[in-house]
Amino acid sequence: MSAQEIVRLMNEEEQTVIRALQAAEGGLAQAAEKAAEAFRGGHRVIYVGAGTSGRIATMDAAEMPPTFGIEADRFIALHAGGAQAQSQAIEDAEDSEVAAIQDLNEAAAARGDVVIGLAASGRTPYVLGAIRHAKQKGIWTCGIANNPHSPLLSEADLGVLLETGPEVLTGSTRLKAGTAQKLALNRISTAAMVLSGKVIENLMVDVKAKNHKLKERCVRIVRDLTTATEDEARQVLASNGWSVRQALDHLKATAGR
Repeated sequence: MSAQEIVRLMNEEEQTVIRALQAAEGGLAQAAEKAAEAFRGGHRVIYVGAGTSGRIATMDAAEMPPTFGIEADRFIALHAGGAQAQSQAIEDAEDSEVAAIQDLNEAAAARGDVVIGLAASGRTPYVLGAIRHAKQKGIWTCGIANNPHSPLLSEADLGVLLETGPEVLTGSTRLKAGTAQKLALNRISTAAMVLSGKVIENLMVDVKAKNHKLKERCVRIVRDLTTATEDEARQVLASNGWSVRQALDHLKATAGR
């Protein structure tokens, strides 16, 4: 096959990802509701994965604080093999259920938290061990897998099947399965934050303005939600530590005088 034929085939195959997500809408919504409930109650969402699934989970958790202005420990990811496995494949790390139990205990997982396990096969021992241990602790669990009738789907309190089918490159679950898992976590975490009041309209009002680009975004958000000019928005943001929410409160209070 030519390079263009390979790309076209992969594009055609990826169409199944959206269909799989559409079929799983009910389960993803339930997971989002449980995640929002945990967050509002002061608890955490704990992702668990190995290999590609673990790296996808780590990425989603890492993006939550800057996007929604939350503490770094509210969404966390436990990756088989630890931090080293996030940038380097450690294939045998996924075979240890004991390691998952140790990692959950070190993270002080407790009732009220939510544990979401991801495994394309639905059989990864590290993920299954985490789900089983979490349930023993009275923690609500969700298992996301791409393989129907797999143990992860039946052992978790909620099983979410993302049925993406065989990969173009047989067994390479970083392709359709990985894409589906990334999109699934996008939906769960984003919906959870919307349900928790971290968004006004479709705007990230708790975004942390850590660089020039994000400061400019904050200015646009304040302008979109108020009658402030660009200069006024920039001034009130600067005087309120670049907090969009505080700037909005200030402008509301000023307008009411």
